[in-house]
Amino acid sequence: MPARAASFRSVFAVAGFRRIWLAHLLSVAGDQLARVALTVLVFDRTSSAGWASAAYALTFVPDLLGGALGGIADRFSRRTVMVVTDVGRAVLIALMAVPGLPLPVAAALLFLVQLMAGPFHAARQAMLPDLLDPDRLVVGQAVISSTYQAGLVVGFGAGAAVVTGLGVPGALLIDAGTFALSALMLHFGLERFPPSAPAHHERPSLIAGCRLVARDRKLRWLLLIACCCGFYVVPEGLAVPVTAELGGAGALPWLLAANPVGSVLGGLLLSRVPRERQIRVLGALAVASSLVLIPTGWAPGLVTIVVLWTISGVFSAHDMITQTQYSLAAPPAHRGQVIGVAIAALRAAQAVGIAAAGLLAQVVAPTTVVTVAAGAGVLVAGVAGVGWSRAVSSRRGPGVGPLGGTTPVGEHGS
Repeated sequence: MPARAASFRSVFAVAGFRRIWLAHLLSVAGDQLARVALTVLVFDRTSSAGWASAAYALTFVPDLLGGALGGIADRFSRRTVMVVTDVGRAVLIALMAVPGLPLPVAAALLFLVQLMAGPFHAARQAMLPDLLDPDRLVVGQAVISSTYQAGLVVGFGAGAAVVTGLGVPGALLIDAGTFALSALMLHFGLERFPPSAPAHHERPSLIAGCRLVARDRKLRWLLLIACCCGFYVVPEGLAVPVTAELGGAGALPWLLAANPVGSVLGGLLLSRVPRERQIRVLGALAVASSLVLIPTGWAPGLVTIVVLWTISGVFSAHDMITQTQYSLAAPPAHRGQVIGVAIAALRAAQAVGIAAAGLLAQVVAPTTVVTVAAGAGVLVAGVAGVGWSRAVSSRRGPGVGPLGGTTPVGEHGS
């Protein structure tokens, strides 16, 4: 009989995790506030909705490049990487609050702010297995993922309210303060984990990280499962044209909130499932994330589509399982590099998926595009799920854990 899942109380009992979670909460709030503030600033200066949308999209581009910098977390103390990137973001955002700053300069500063997010996230993810044992790690990952999704749900409204009340400069200064506070909490609340890679190791890079992933069958299949988000993220990218197809402007908030709300609910549900069972159902959940979207093209109306997209979000919470197993399967000394590869790959998959869907939506109905993307997602997720199941089952044996390695608790020093 599988062991019971770890509780949220046992996860928050770890002081280091509490500090990381609070820093993450501040980071999510700061990111959303910066995006809204820059969008408002651009619209006020240009009176162009197109330029305002482009400015918001710009905030996601550096994440693709930032993933390539994840190996920094293997060369320096991971606490130091998080603190330095937080301080850097606080300074850059404070500079953005300078009155009369030219728009190209503000956009460049925000680009650098988002670029620093890559090393920060890689260092945080690489540190979590050092703080939590495998059973608590998946619950901790659920907390991190749910906090991010909840931030997306409330971020637009809260960010807009702050910008309206304090103006763009005031909102940006508060944003800078969130990163400064995060840096202080991490510096004084975490142990200084030493560099995980010896000085004689080759300098970390995205190419070196790709080689590490390519040599490990578990990491390869997990990365492919993670990249299936490029299919079930299409509804988010097509929410505006789908709203137009449905003929009701009031549908947009419901469509945008469906997946994040579902993801939060799914994370809460999956965190109660024992780890061994999570590993077994990972492939099926990845398939279901896209499968449930297929009827979108024939759905009779808004309510049905919102329900389908929300259920897809529930299944897409398997991402927390994928991230947990990926972190545990990564070589501890190179965990930052391997996580950096995943960050870059996920952003690339999302960008390609949304861009391709947008082009296809020029010639066919947007809801039909969602159905086509979902069908492709089912096929890719099915292949990845079978590969993952075989990789796990082939590595089991006497005294071997479900991931194919010896018990990770001792290995990672939790």
